[in-house]
Amino acid sequence: MSNPTVIVLAAGEGTRMKSKQAKVLHTIAGRTLLAHAIDAVEPLHPERLAVVVGHQREAVAAKLASLAPYAIAVAQPELRGTGDAVRVALAALDAQAEVCGEVVVTMGDVPLLESETLLDMLTKHRAAQAAITVMTAVLDDASGYGRIVRAGERVVRIVEHRDATAAELAINEINAGVYVFDAQVLRSGLAQIHADNAQSQFYLTDVIGLAAAAGGFVAAYLNPDWWQVAGVNDRVQLAELTAEYNRRVVTGWMRAGVTVIDPATTWIDADVDIAPDVSLLPGVELHGATSIAADAVIGPYTTLKSCEVGEGARVVRVHAELAEIGSGARVGPFVELKPGDTVEPGARVSPAPAR
Repeated sequence: MSNPTVIVLAAGEGTRMKSKQAKVLHTIAGRTLLAHAIDAVEPLHPERLAVVVGHQREAVAAKLASLAPYAIAVAQPELRGTGDAVRVALAALDAQAEVCGEVVVTMGDVPLLESETLLDMLTKHRAAQAAITVMTAVLDDASGYGRIVRAGERVVRIVEHRDATAAELAINEINAGVYVFDAQVLRSGLAQIHADNAQSQFYLTDVIGLAAAAGGFVAAYLNPDWWQVAGVNDRVQLAELTAEYNRRVVTGWMRAGVTVIDPATTWIDADVDIAPDVSLLPGVELHGATSIAADAVIGPYTTLKSCEVGEGARVVRVHAELAEIGSGARVGPFVELKPGDTVEPGARVSPAPAR
């Protein structure tokens, strides 16, 4: 079976971010939201990858080119909803060569979505021979989300919050905005949807109802981890997701053999590499491509950005960027290392005495 085509929806304006920068170019753990989205889909080994861009399309397209040169950026001229976004992406892909097989659609603002989840969803979609598989989640408070209307195991339709009846609003299984489509089912459905709804937009979710009405099996993939499908719409949600992402990163390093004295005050970017038996004391921030060898002790209150720290080094109350600290070196307290600075193995670096 061929690999799927993937469409990432990254055209949202993100006006609630109150920022001159496109929403998907904001960062979590040293990576843009767009980079997190691309990282999530790359293990699917997409046959083709399209990213729909809108707000600040030139900047987003430039970032995409650096992340995934094989991907195409597709402009959505007017933000007329997810159905329109997928339609313009599919049209652009079909113009090169008709899309066949499976189409995975995901979002550009869900940075905790995991590749393993997408792979499992794709596997189950194939096993069920489904026309469409919809990722869902169950929330105590489903306000604002599209509701999943079922008939047993089958999804009958998805109704948006603004268009839902009182009975539908009582449903707490919501649409997570991630799908696997049969390409022909998707193409047929997109040709039939309209914008006759409360928001005057083309809903991708309407394709589900059309497929179900035509007799296609629409499956639900229930994701028990709500954080994986939580989106970033404003600075508050950005902070919440940053904290949760960091908690997971720090937990992963502790399970890999790193001692973290105070996880609540320790921040580790996604591209940091840490050997077993490293100790991180309170107030440590590790950013960029920082690499730390075994038995080093970092902190307290130390910030390293894209630095290399050798085995057994001790780095106390230091701010360093693009610097190299040799094995067994002792640096700090109250030392700043600037780009290009090198501390030789075994050396001791401390502040110059006051004059």
